[in-house]
Amino acid sequence: MRLIFLGTGSAFTINSGNYHSNMLLVDDNDSKLLIDCGSDARLSLAELGMNYKDIHHVYISHLHADHAGGLEWLGFTSYFDPTCSQPNLYIHHSLETPLWEKVLSGGMTSLQGSIANLNTYFKVHLIKENEPFKWNKLSLQTVQTMHVMNGFRIVPSFGLIFTANDTKVFITTDTQFAPTQICDFYEWADIIFQDCETTKAPSGVHASYAELLTLSPEIRAKMWLYHYNPGDLPDAKADGFRGFVVKGQVFNFG
Repeated sequence: MRLIFLGTGSAFTINSGNYHSNMLLVDDNDSKLLIDCGSDARLSLAELGMNYKDIHHVYISHLHADHAGGLEWLGFTSYFDPTCSQPNLYIHHSLETPLWEKVLSGGMTSLQGSIANLNTYFKVHLIKENEPFKWNKLSLQTVQTMHVMNGFRIVPSFGLIFTANDTKVFITTDTQFAPTQICDFYEWADIIFQDCETTKAPSGVHASYAELLTLSPEIRAKMWLYHYNPGDLPDAKADGFRGFVVKGQVFNFG
């Protein structure tokens, strides 16, 4: 089992030589789960010699364009290619309706002779509350994170935890600095992939590097940083982290 970072950048990676921080989880049979499908996914996949025909399974953590903006491309290219079957789409049940109505329907509703919906393009697998979902033989559990407050409501966003060949993995996808809420998962994991802002003007919707420095040495020693901003980076290894993930980096589990 291995995890490949298609990119490691934030939503604002244009012209930086990086891509959105989408990932490929690849099992021992070379089956692939795309973890998030941002609007530049076709470019990052192409750089690794892949295209939509290689993506049969996709998980979406939340609805920002750097995580879901490439689904129109994936859905359309698969739909109009008679040699392709529908990709399997794994998504928390709370995201199903807004994904279609607020993200995809404007471009994908109308087909010649019919009115489409999400199931026209994808085999939708809804993830139930507090229950894992199965991808091949792997069990993955969603973890709701505190990413954005929309007025008085938390916008749904979900990280992932799973055990691959005895390695316990926690991927935050997108979260504010919220150690109280997710400390149990930090403690549980053998390896943590943490989104991290490195800009001098933090947005407040991602953990900043300065905030992550306040974590214990034991947690930092398990933590790889990604989803960072263009520009110079601090010396993460000197500060006790495992380091900043680089585009194309591969992590082998087991």
